[in-house]
Amino acid sequence: MVAGDERAVRVSAPQTTSVGIPAVRHAMGYALREMGPVRAARTLLSMNQASGFDCPGCAWPDPVAKERSVAEFCENGAKAAAWEATTARVDRDFFAAHSVEELRAMDDHTLEHFGRLAEPVHLAPGATHYAPIAWDDAFALVAERLRAMPSPDRAAFYTSGRASNEAAFVYQLLARRLGTNNLPDCSNMCHESSGTALAETIGIGKGVVTLEDITDHAELIVVVGQNPGTNHPRMLSALEAAKRRGARIVAVNPLPEAGLGRFKNPQSVRGLLGSGTPLTDRHLAVRVNGDLALFAAANKALCEREERAGSVLDHAFIEAHTSGFEAAAAHWRALDWGELERLSGIARAEVEAFVGDVVTAKSVVVTWAMGLTQHRNAVATIREIVNFLLLRGNIGRPGTGPSPIRGHSNVQGDRTMGIWEKAPDAFLDRLAAEFGFEPPREHGYDTVGTIRALRDGLIDVFVALGGNFVAATPDTAITEAAMANTALSVHVATKLNRSHLFPGREALILPCLGRSERDRTGGRDQVVTVEDSMAMVHASRGRLEPGSPALRSEVDIVTSIGRALFGEDLGWSAMGRDYSTIRRHIERVVPGFESYEERITEPGGFQLPRPPRDSRTFPTSDGTAHFSVNEVDAVEVPEGHLLLQTLRSHDQFNTTVYGLDDRYRGIRGGRRVVFVNRADLAARGLEDGDLVDLVSVYVDGERRASAFRAVAYPTPRGCAAAYFPEANVLVPLESTALGSNTPTSKSVVIRLERAAVATGGDERRVLSASA
Repeated sequence: MVAGDERAVRVSAPQTTSVGIPAVRHAMGYALREMGPVRAARTLLSMNQASGFDCPGCAWPDPVAKERSVAEFCENGAKAAAWEATTARVDRDFFAAHSVEELRAMDDHTLEHFGRLAEPVHLAPGATHYAPIAWDDAFALVAERLRAMPSPDRAAFYTSGRASNEAAFVYQLLARRLGTNNLPDCSNMCHESSGTALAETIGIGKGVVTLEDITDHAELIVVVGQNPGTNHPRMLSALEAAKRRGARIVAVNPLPEAGLGRFKNPQSVRGLLGSGTPLTDRHLAVRVNGDLALFAAANKALCEREERAGSVLDHAFIEAHTSGFEAAAAHWRALDWGELERLSGIARAEVEAFVGDVVTAKSVVVTWAMGLTQHRNAVATIREIVNFLLLRGNIGRPGTGPSPIRGHSNVQGDRTMGIWEKAPDAFLDRLAAEFGFEPPREHGYDTVGTIRALRDGLIDVFVALGGNFVAATPDTAITEAAMANTALSVHVATKLNRSHLFPGREALILPCLGRSERDRTGGRDQVVTVEDSMAMVHASRGRLEPGSPALRSEVDIVTSIGRALFGEDLGWSAMGRDYSTIRRHIERVVPGFESYEERITEPGGFQLPRPPRDSRTFPTSDGTAHFSVNEVDAVEVPEGHLLLQTLRSHDQFNTTVYGLDDRYRGIRGGRRVVFVNRADLAARGLEDGDLVDLVSVYVDGERRASAFRAVAYPTPRGCAAAYFPEANVLVPLESTALGSNTPTSKSVVIRLERAAVATGGDERRVLSASA
């Protein structure tokens, strides 16, 4: 990613309040610039409504239909919709004027603001520019290249979390009909650790909390490794509702975040003009990667209180519904308080005060996001949180349970639909029975495995259904170079992004309808469905006219490739013409989708079954929830180094950068900044405002991202933070979470070096270990 002169970045004090009039002003300003007033009003007033379209941003659930606001969207949701519904266009004249090499030199913010892709384009072998291609010719080319492979496993089918349930289902069907389970997806990089840990402990790889559990029932809400004010701002309304009825909120985060300070709700006069609602009652400024030690300490403290006074643990629940308690309790008793304090960065007195909150509360919810999931010990940390909930029976009752908050609007639904490189045999058995072919059983590549295979020349055809694979994944230099090893790269997309500029020897960009656009595939108004973070499935209907007459829906594109490759063996045309045909297949393949077509007509949709919440039944091997013994550790940082976490700015969504400001953290006009404790800067002879290079250190060598502005910030000593995707170049491909293989983007060992130049980019190679 190309950088400017970061000395021009303006820095002010971090904010302690969120949303309010500034959020309304920023959201409306962006929407008006991108869409104009009439289009903006039509778009935003139909977003997240029962008869409208689902926000293309985060996966936060909607209130019940009768309780929704007329303006049921947040600042970043408005930006996501405007980004998609922009009136700017990228057409054949644009590609004729700009070579791939020229576009590659531009930053991500510039690339994505050129506008919506207007027609399919093809980069021929040896060509310097993309050029138009007819849709049928594009489908024939994909089919030809797939047929030419010596093995189906030389194809990879990547999925972004934006794809609808219907598109995801036919996409996994296409891959498995071809004969491969190479179905990497963005979940591999975010909540794979959550799914792994929850499946091991409670038997289901998703959360068991509803929106009403938070707003109406929980007495204590613990928000861990999560910045809702930026990543899913509508969560703040739910937290405000909980606070107003007396719930307490504990934030566990290395950084103080404005979104968990005072919330000025733009839906009320009091919120807009008043001082706002203080959300957080307690902030535990855990060190980066100290969460496992913190929750182990809390569990130890709970057991010690039980031994002293009794009536702290829910023994009836433990005896009736769990297994493994005695081994876990013995483990906690043996832990040393001094070591727990060192590893977590939290003093015992703070832990005891937190445990006091826990014991007082009759119902506890723990929510988390990628601040937990992208560490080497992420799976163990989430298992320890499950232990924490099990000790007091905080699962399977109103206002209780684990709640991983997904960062993309249908990433959970994609997994439900079978986008998984290791789908269980039961799913594959039902798929075989429904379609009459034998799906492959050998597990495929996840995202990290796919990059390794690309690097090693083991993938001939790479297909991406949405997303920005090159920018989103770790070890940017390796990933960019690896893409060139493919014979054909295919990207189904709404906008130009960096991944399109690191093509295979031949490449296609296939432009698709956005979530906000009317889908008239097959000559009828089509409806798609999505699943939110809390397992609610509901319909989504675009209202805008398509940005170009040449656009096709994701479902149409995928089924057209299927038809070009296999003819009508599975009824590809019928599925492409009428999405209800796909939903009838889903009814018979995916549990919980009975009467699918009828239930999506209900305002707000329907809830998928989650046995631990519904009946305190745990679909594990023995029918109980499993306590686990998790060896407590944390990354040990060498002398003179820091532990870096990557994070979003307030002006971005995943890899999409809306602007160059992060007003909640006091940053304006740039993104190449690194947040460091002032004392850590001083210890290195540095000051706020100095330009530094970030050098990550791993067993295979060093990686460098140059010319970042140092920002003195209230983060724990020894810790640092920088924005992704700019900092992804520092994340080693081989450094992944145990059990989930998720990149450890929140645990990167770095050192700071004074920058030798005023402006810079990335050194896109791994330096030798002796360098």
